[in-house]
Amino acid sequence: MRRFAIAALCVVLGGCAAQAREFGSYECSNDCSGHAAGYRWAEAHNVTSESGCPLRGNAISFYEGCLVYVEDPDRGADEDDDGDDID
Repeated sequence: MRRFAIAALCVVLGGCAAQAREFGSYECSNDCSGHAAGYRWAEAHNVTSESGCPLRGNAISFYEGCLVYVEDPDRGADEDDDGDDID
């Protein structure tokens, strides 16, 4: 519903720049699937602190997703911050 309201406002105002998707307030570079994967990994491994989140190579979105789990383990990984499905 929120996205519809923003889209309607953009039409009335004559256009808006596309908003980036976010997962746990971290900006997604694409479809938030990396963040969701990190969240699910942390959930499966019962990670309870930031030090338990692996940062390997350029997997920053995976790491951030793990951090989101540590910060909010009840959030879930199926939707971005706007409530849109993550595939």
